[in-house]
Amino acid sequence: MSLLYANPKVKRRHARPELTEEQKKEIKEAFELFDSDKDNALDYHELKVAMRALGFEVKKAEVLKILREYDKDGQGVIEFEDFQKVMTERILDRDPLEEIRKAFKLFDDDGTGKISLRNMRRVAKEIGENLDDEELQAMIDEFDLDQDGEINEQEFISIMTDTNE
Repeated sequence: MSLLYANPKVKRRHARPELTEEQKKEIKEAFELFDSDKDNALDYHELKVAMRALGFEVKKAEVLKILREYDKDGQGVIEFEDFQKVMTERILDRDPLEEIRKAFKLFDDDGTGKISLRNMRRVAKEIGENLDDEELQAMIDEFDLDQDGEINEQEFISIMTDTNE
């Protein structure tokens, strides 16, 4: 057998990653939520807001390019199937480490490079978690490798990438 032809009996080990069911659901929910006129298509403004809701800050030129590429009949809209294709590709292309760094910055709103008890208190309040300072400090202490009383970016990355659950 020639080396130029793949053996059809051997399965590929590295298939392209796929979205989780949760991610697919988020795409559908964003489409439905921002299809404000319920015409099963997103216009420029609806598309921009839906993409932002899924975590993508897009500029006007980028949104217009997507619409030009997927607008089948010149109406200036994108239908769900195409929106799903675009968002699936973008989600799969995300750099997980960059996403973790963005999340760190959401905690570190004062820009100190560390997550303090004050930062944790604010985030807990924002997400509606009723935790006292002792519980929040215990969370910090558990992952505070350099024992300075705060979580730095590297410690945060370690927490978020820990696969020993």
